[in-house]
Amino acid sequence: MSEAPLFEIDGLHVATVEGGAEILRGVDLRIGAGEVHALMGPNGSGKSTLASTLLGSPEYVVTQGCIRFRGDDITDWPTDVRGKAGIFLAFQYPQAIAGVSVLNFLRQALSARKGIDLSMLELRLSIMEWMERLDMDPSFADRHVNEGFSGGEKKRNEILQMAILEPELAILDETDSGLDVDALRTVARGVDEVRRDRTELGILAITHYERLLTELRPDHVHVLVNGRIVESGGMELAERLEREGYAAWAPDPAADAATVPAAAAGA
Repeated sequence: MSEAPLFEIDGLHVATVEGGAEILRGVDLRIGAGEVHALMGPNGSGKSTLASTLLGSPEYVVTQGCIRFRGDDITDWPTDVRGKAGIFLAFQYPQAIAGVSVLNFLRQALSARKGIDLSMLELRLSIMEWMERLDMDPSFADRHVNEGFSGGEKKRNEILQMAILEPELAILDETDSGLDVDALRTVARGVDEVRRDRTELGILAITHYERLLTELRPDHVHVLVNGRIVESGGMELAERLEREGYAAWAPDPAADAATVPAAAAGA
């Protein structure tokens, strides 16, 4: 019997908790240990909804399907349990946390994730090593989380968290959002540094743009349109999207209308 994938999404349907229309309408995805998968799609396709759902956001409800991590069904697990189990989300818009230094934040997060209670000196030494590898100013360790950080600094801080917390799966939700080319390359090099130490780390990178994937070099690329993965491939698929856009996968109104029951269509 073959070993279960690191992460599986089976027939996932998701709606808002307010009872709105389904946003995800049957997503299937398999991520193996050490694999990098990229998910691309136009605005409104459901990319950020998927990222939020995978971390157990209370804003969304799974109406059908399931999510498995290392063979366990985690569909109903709360966010903190998923994080402790080893799932990490790098946010599209990282929030500032007033009054909490980067050092203190990481100490508390590491204690929750692994039950490790490092001294401030031990943690500082570990952070300093990673800050050097990620090209971060050491003074950031004593600054309040994301307060006054530039877009690139916020994203590098997320990669620092990923390095220290050592997750099994990292979900990067539009990590390239708002970054110039130089900042994007710095962040991508940071992800590579983490993967160099943790070769079994699985990554799902959610993005609009091929430029991030040029740096990350994903093993698999998936196209999400209208709540479904409509095509999968390699980097050639990302390059095609860069040239042609998403027009080839645009929903067909006529085909959708054909699936509406006659009574609902007013016949």
